[in-house]
Amino acid sequence: MSLQKEVNKVSKNILVAPLNWGLGHATRCIPIIKALQESDYIPIIASDGIALAMLRKEFPDVQTVELPSYQIEYSKKGSDFKWKTVLNTPKMLKAIWSEKKMVASWIKKYKIDGIISDNRLGVFNENIPSVYITHQLNVMSGSTTWLTSKLHQNSIKKFTECWVPDVAGEPNLAGELSHSKELAFTPKYLGPLSRMHEKDAAKQYDLMIVLSGPDPQRGMLESILKTELQHYEGKVVFIKGIVEEEQEKEKIENITYFNFMTSLQLEQTFNESSLVLARSGYTTIMDLAKLGKKAFFIPTPGQYEQIYLARKLKKDGIAPFSEQDDFKIEDLIETKQNSGFADFENTPDWEKLFEVFEI
Repeated sequence: MSLQKEVNKVSKNILVAPLNWGLGHATRCIPIIKALQESDYIPIIASDGIALAMLRKEFPDVQTVELPSYQIEYSKKGSDFKWKTVLNTPKMLKAIWSEKKMVASWIKKYKIDGIISDNRLGVFNENIPSVYITHQLNVMSGSTTWLTSKLHQNSIKKFTECWVPDVAGEPNLAGELSHSKELAFTPKYLGPLSRMHEKDAAKQYDLMIVLSGPDPQRGMLESILKTELQHYEGKVVFIKGIVEEEQEKEKIENITYFNFMTSLQLEQTFNESSLVLARSGYTTIMDLAKLGKKAFFIPTPGQYEQIYLARKLKKDGIAPFSEQDDFKIEDLIETKQNSGFADFENTPDWEKLFEVFEI
């Protein structure tokens, strides 16, 4: 074999960097990381906080590096969410600037050949192929949606490619979030991304509760649900969404609590559950679509994206929802009038997508 062919066989290092905003961005990168490994690329994981902690548990043999935190803070009142975000903007811009400089140094230190950034605007470099993943070509922010969308789209233009985890046509999961007619770039639609697989499994639980996102809203919903579950007689599994060093399990009467689950445990439990109650985060929605589940949503107060998705899915007859402060356990009966999710049965053409790193 010639020296040139030997050189061509050298695996390339790809930096995969999900945003640490809850666990959704990190979990939807799991199938991407696995696809890179199966395609003989070497992934290097970069993130911070619970997103990085979770991915380290999922991929203990993959090298990880830590990025600066965006220091995203949630307000206790949903109506204050937008203004809290505005106040956080200087810290976020500082983190974006810092991560851009860190990535430039890592390219030399770790010999990085390509980048996949899930909503981290500073994780790109003009000298190597840089891919941006988002389902928010349009960023919902109430009366300022036009402005936040235009700012986001202008940032995306800096990247080599933009990958959108949804289908290009109708029906789709994210609606106006992931589809825009006036763009200065051409997005590539991956289809919904999920680490989950549907399995034949005997039903063990009447209700599965999966919490996600940062506090204080995560903890506030946990308290509301614990109160409401006092009136629920079915068998419940309750995943709190707190990633800690050790997994903890506690059974109290008809409810089994976990602080967190691994992907394999979540997959099994989803398949063993008749109904899922969760936030209407997009990654959760993609998982439920992959598994063909029935669901009930409680969007995070003030988070326009989750509220939009919950309303869209209700309008489509797929799943009902309730505002957090209005939820009653009896509301779950509404799911009987909805169809539940259907799998889009879409598999990304990773070989073709990864050609961007062979430029």
